[in-house]
Amino acid sequence: MKVLLIGGTGPTGPAIARGIEARGHELTILHSGNHEVPEVEHFRHLHCDPFDADALRGALGDETFDVTLATYGRLRAIAEVVQGRTGRIISVGGVPVYRGFFEPAVHEPPGLPVPTREDAPLADEGADGKSYRIGRTEQMLFEQHPTATHFRYPFVYGPRQLAPREWCVVRRILDGRPFLVLPDDGLTLIPYGYVDNLAHALLLAVDQPEASMGEIFNCGDDEKLTIRQVAELISEELGYDWELLSMPARFAIPARPMMQNYRTTHRVVDTAKLRERLGYRDAVPARDAVRRTARWLVENPPERGGYEETALQDPFDYDAEDRLAAWWRGATADFPDLGYEELPGYGKSYAGPGTRNPRADTRI
Repeated sequence: MKVLLIGGTGPTGPAIARGIEARGHELTILHSGNHEVPEVEHFRHLHCDPFDADALRGALGDETFDVTLATYGRLRAIAEVVQGRTGRIISVGGVPVYRGFFEPAVHEPPGLPVPTREDAPLADEGADGKSYRIGRTEQMLFEQHPTATHFRYPFVYGPRQLAPREWCVVRRILDGRPFLVLPDDGLTLIPYGYVDNLAHALLLAVDQPEASMGEIFNCGDDEKLTIRQVAELISEELGYDWELLSMPARFAIPARPMMQNYRTTHRVVDTAKLRERLGYRDAVPARDAVRRTARWLVENPPERGGYEETALQDPFDYDAEDRLAAWWRGATADFPDLGYEELPGYGKSYAGPGTRNPRADTRI
């Protein structure tokens, strides 16, 4: 089977290419040619601007393919150009297509529905132009390719990620920081997918055309980790002991690059359809994936002040963080005596740590 992979040198590309090769298919990679990745050097390459329809036409000529995997470039242009040149197209978009992904307050009360299924309301043009454009691109894709398979990617992590969330933690560990600021105790859930897991999802669609054609799938790791769990896993993997300093999100300014939103409401997409329809299971469990990512960043650290840190918008301003921590500790140092005659409990059904002891002192 002839397969065209548009992209191929980004975070998920090499894993997709390895999977296509392992299946015995003939692979051609089309990308800009601005940088090469050693893992895919041995494949046939076509170089052009995947965002330019005319450049795509020129690069492809009269060539046809059984399957086109569109993981990079301007999907609207790709869908138009490969029409009549490919048996089927498998494409990648993003979970920001949902109404309220960037602006939780469009829901009442604020917050994206948890979990968010594929049939949840999409963004309208007035609420969020970027999200609306993502949804409009999906619509145009299926108008031109009714048998397409489309994946809504979450945030991606792992090797070669150009905005590596985990670097916010790893760099502070390498710099010997004594604490990491967490918003609302870092309990927020944000949709993420490890590079190998997302590649595995796309390859399942290659293997199962009848089950996947004409469908849209949310994808991402099976286990959804909180910001705090990510920080704890990285700290443990790198053997670093420090304080995870929790404060309300409105004050936790240094944590904004990990929050990725002005609110800490959850953003959890439902991947049940992917599991039930295509049999997806994580190729790499999320906890192992976070550990692998931390190690990769230690061995391949982004340039200080370079593109990755610019994309993260994390200034790593430790003087400001120290001032914030000193203020917060001072503000919370003297907890008042609230005068409770009887402390509130967690409910009679609760039997874990902190269970009310009727013989204990109930005053605070």
